[in-house]
Order: sequence, then C-alpha cells, then structure tokens
Amino acid sequence: MAEKMPAIVKTKPAYGAELVEVDVPKPGPGEVLIRVLATSICGTDLHIYEWNEWAQSRIKPPQIMGHEVAGEVVEVGPGVDTLEVGDYISAETHIVCGKCYACQRGQYHVCQNTKIFGVDMDGVFATYAIVPAQNAWKNPKGMKPEYATLQEPLGNAVDTVLSGPIAGRSTLITGAGPLGLLGITVAKASGAYPVIVSEPSEFRRELAKKVGADYVVNPIEEDPVKFVMDVTDGKGVDVFLEFSGAPKALEQGLKAVTPAGRVSLLGLFPREVTFDINNLVIFKALEVHGITGRHIWNTWITVSRLIQSGKLNLDPIITHKYRGFDDFEEAFELMRAGKTGKVVFFPKE
Repeated sequence: MAEKMPAIVKTKPAYGAELVEVDVPKPGPGEVLIRVLATSICGTDLHIYEWNEWAQSRIKPPQIMGHEVAGEVVEVGPGVDTLEVGDYISAETHIVCGKCYACQRGQYHVCQNTKIFGVDMDGVFATYAIVPAQNAWKNPKGMKPEYATLQEPLGNAVDTVLSGPIAGRSTLITGAGPLGLLGITVAKASGAYPVIVSEPSEFRRELAKKVGADYVVNPIEEDPVKFVMDVTDGKGVDVFLEFSGAPKALEQGLKAVTPAGRVSLLGLFPREVTFDINNLVIFKALEVHGITGRHIWNTWITVSRLIQSGKLNLDPIITHKYRGFDDFEEAFELMRAGKTGKVVFFPKE
C-alpha cells in the first residue's frame, strides 16, 4: 500500500478546495481503514466548497472533504472484531456518543453530540479513509459501488417519504436536486400516486420525469398551488415532501396540501422562515415531521432492501461519474449551476 494518496482538501477558509497529496491514515482502536471504491458529493460538501455561513461556523481547515462512501476494508484497528479485511461496506456518517439522553432512548439519529465525516473530522474524498467500526454497514457483494455510496443520502429520502403512509397518497415534492430525485423514486416504489414535482431548473425537471414523476411544474412560470389543485380536483395533495430548502416552496407546499395532510421537511433553509402558521398549519391540522439523518440502523435495512428489490430507478439520478479526483472542480461547479443529479467519484488505485 502506498504511503501517500490524493485527497480533496479544504485547505483554507475560502471558496474552493485543493487536490493534494496526504499521508494514508492508520486505523486506531475501534477503526478500520477502507479503500474507497466510490464516493459521492452531498449538498453539505457543496456548502463547504462554497464556504457559506454554515461552513464558516463549523469547518476547521485543513480537512479532507466528503462523507458518502462505499469501500473495502484493507486494515483493521485494535479491538475491532465485527469486521475483517475484504469486507465491503458503506458508512453511517453520523458518529454518535451513545451516552446522551437521545442515545439512551435509541434515538441515535438525533444524538446531541454527533460528529460527521468530512465536517468534524477528515472525510472520504480520498483513495483511503478511516471509518469507525461502529459506523460500518456491510453491503451485499453484488451491490454496485455507485449504489452503495448513495445509501447514506438515500436514507434521508427514505425517512422523508416513509415518515407516514405513502401508498396510494397524492404527493407533492418541492425540489428535484439529488435528494429530491431520490425522494421521487422512493415515493414511486412505495406506491404514491400521483407524484407531482415542483422544480425551477429545466435540467432537473427532465431528470424528475426520467425518474418517474407523474407531473412536473416550473414554479417560476406557473403557480404550483393552482397546478396541484387542478391535478387533484381541488382537494390538494395528501403528502407534501419539502426537499428544496426554499422558503417560497415551503409556503406553496403548505398551501397545496389537503387539510389533515402530512408534511415532511428535509430541505435546509438559508435563513429564518416566516409564513402564516395559523392558517397554513394549525387550522389545517397538518401533521409535520422534521427529518434529519437516518434512523440507525432501521433506515439502512430499508434502504438496502429497496436497492436489492430493483424497484428504485437510480441510474438516471447518477448523472456524472469521474474516474479519480482530477476534475473535482468541474464537478462542484456543475453542481453549483444545478446541472447535475448525483455526482460519483471512483478513486484511482
């Protein structure tokens, strides 16, 4: 094994990142070293690349970026008896304390002391990466690496779509970015009908159609609330799933959902949001869910089985594949421009 490896590193507190040579890490107690087979860009990685206000408050350069990963165990650290060299794994990227009140109740996805790969410690945009053994998820040998690396974000989509009944429910999805696209295929695989998608980007509206959306609306040119009411004969949708993080989309979705309907919110908003909560939530008796992370490990079981079932339409969502990291800047700039679905890197040996 080489002593050095290429890695995408946030080297300084400014826009962008650099591809640099770094030492191959050694696994400590309770850790394994993996050879990264595939790793994908998340919206969080884009925020770090752009160096937005959240990143400035959280990230401490220099630091290897990235947290979505699939890889092969190549070295096992002291005290690890649940994994061995050759295991094919993905990683739950939220490292939990196991001691706080949330963890004591089994609510690990809202651990009060959560740390995240590529956010609070070095990440996985590299040839090799460290994974705590407690965070490793063993994959079926036949699962494609590009699917295996999607399981972490797919878990977000699964928890958003399946936080309440969905089969046979009319559904509005706002935002057809990578997570919204994953939400579309999960909703369709779970029996939602019709699935209506509101998305301003023409590129992503076309992707939404390929993934299986029944109706797609451009909220810049049409009123999505009227569109929904026309499709549902004035009833409104049973389920509203918010993936965009756009305040206007949130308000439109709340107007479009039927009284006593279900709302699940995953998109992160850039600022405080103001809307008529009395008329749009309270008087409508809406059931509102905030979604974060993934339920450990229940969501992973669901995600893995959904992929193995063949019912998820994942290929159209993976729009860009890169061999190695040399063109990482192009990948990030395309994401910034809204011209990608999911972007996957396959590191070179």
